[in-house]
Amino acid sequence: MKIALLGKGKTGSKVLELASGEVEVFDSKNLPTYEKLMRHDVIVSFLPGEAFHALIPVLLETKKPVVTGSTGFSWPSQFDKTLQEKKLSWIHATNFSLGVVVLKQLIERLHQVDHLFKDKTLSIHEVHHTKKLDAPSGTALSMKEWLDEPCDITSERTGDVVGLHTLTLETNGEILRLVHEAKNRTLFAEGALWAANYITKNKMEPGLFAFQKVVENHLSL
Repeated sequence: MKIALLGKGKTGSKVLELASGEVEVFDSKNLPTYEKLMRHDVIVSFLPGEAFHALIPVLLETKKPVVTGSTGFSWPSQFDKTLQEKKLSWIHATNFSLGVVVLKQLIERLHQVDHLFKDKTLSIHEVHHTKKLDAPSGTALSMKEWLDEPCDITSERTGDVVGLHTLTLETNGEILRLVHEAKNRTLFAEGALWAANYITKNKMEPGLFAFQKVVENHLSL
């Protein structure tokens, strides 16, 4: 599998370290062009959101499958439909941790039983390293989406924290917390490589797919 790696930051460097196939890094010293990207089987991005967003037109032009963990941007309007029309499959994630797939299932289960709790408040607190630019984190926003009800999000940037997310449900009589802590960035690289391998070796429907949903569908087979 030949990988075009967009960005060699904290997580991208781990992808480069763990990948077993051929990897070409694209950054400010080696700008991604249509001709260069066409030499690869799959495109993996951990670029900052704005940089990735600017590359979307050329990525579409290559017709290559894309796996992206870029955050801090908004997808173009009706982008899923655009991919379907072009018969392209992309996988995206705010967090490539397989443990977050389990967290998603727990959060959705909590939403199913939240009628048991009266006068409750919900909150999410996320902590990341000082170089993370977007806040709240993409994972925190995904958690709120999975919860599907009003929930305040607070953010903290300190040290070299890889990622700590805490969902708290509080009532007058009790507190319930769901916590996910990333111990290192290797797990994100492993998840991205799993997605890259999956998207190149399996016939997927065209469209934009969340990593968590792809894993869930795989587990149900």
